[in-house]
Amino acid sequence: MASDPFSLTGRVAAVTGGGSGIGLAGAQALARAGARVVLLDRNPVADDVLATLGTAAEHFAVVADVADEASLEAAFEAVIARAGGIDILVNSAGTAIRRPAVEVSVADWDTVVNVNMTGTFLASRIAARHMIATGTRGAIVNVSSIMGFSGGGLYPNISYQTTKGAIVNMTRALAVEWAPNGIRVNAVAPTYVRTPFIAGLVADPELVARIEAMTPLRRLADPEEVASAILFLASPGASMVTGHTLPVDGGFLAQ
Repeated sequence: MASDPFSLTGRVAAVTGGGSGIGLAGAQALARAGARVVLLDRNPVADDVLATLGTAAEHFAVVADVADEASLEAAFEAVIARAGGIDILVNSAGTAIRRPAVEVSVADWDTVVNVNMTGTFLASRIAARHMIATGTRGAIVNVSSIMGFSGGGLYPNISYQTTKGAIVNMTRALAVEWAPNGIRVNAVAPTYVRTPFIAGLVADPELVARIEAMTPLRRLADPEEVASAILFLASPGASMVTGHTLPVDGGFLAQ
C-alpha cells in the first residue's frame, strides 16, 4: 500500500451527478486527495462550480444523461479520450418523485428507475468494461440511501426506496463478479443531507425537527461528511473492502 493510503494522485475519477450536492462534494474530496476529476451531469457545469475542484487545469466536465445509454457511452468515450482512462467511478446521479404508491404512474416509476437504478448499472458497466480491458484495478462507489434499507421515512417514496434498495444488492453482485478483475464496488447510504435535493424539507423547520428526532446524533448530515466516506471507499485505504454499503446516517440504521 502507498505511504499515504488515502492519496489518489495519478488517478482519474468520474462522478455522475457531479454538478451539485453529494456528487460535487465527493468530487471535491477526490480532487483534494490528488485525483483528476471529471464531473458528469445532465446539465452543463458552470465554470465557478468546476473551479471548486481546485486550480488544476486537468479537471473538466462532460454533459451526460445517465438514463440515456448512448449519451452515457459518448460521455465516457470523451472522458477516456481526454483523461487517458478511468480509475474511479462515483455513481451519484439520482432523482425522486415523492407520491403515495397508489398514485405513482408507470411513467413516474420508470423515470426514477431509469436514473437511480439503470443509470447506476450503465455507468458501472461502461467503466468496468474499460477497467477490465486495460487491466485497471479500479474502484466504483455507488450512492444508495438509508431508504435502501428502511421502508419508513417522512412520506411515501416507493420508487426511490425501491431503487436505492436495488443499488445495495447491485453493489454486492457487481463486487463479487468483478473481484477477479481487481475492481472493488462499494456504496454509501446517507441519511438526509443538506443539499439542493432536499431543499424543500430543509426549508420546513417542523420536518427538520422530525428528522433530527429520529436520528440518534440529532442532526442532518452535511455533504462533506458523505464525501469523506466516498473518499475512503475509493482510496487504497479500502483496498480490502468490496461489496459493502457504508451508512452515513448518524446512527439511524442502528436503531
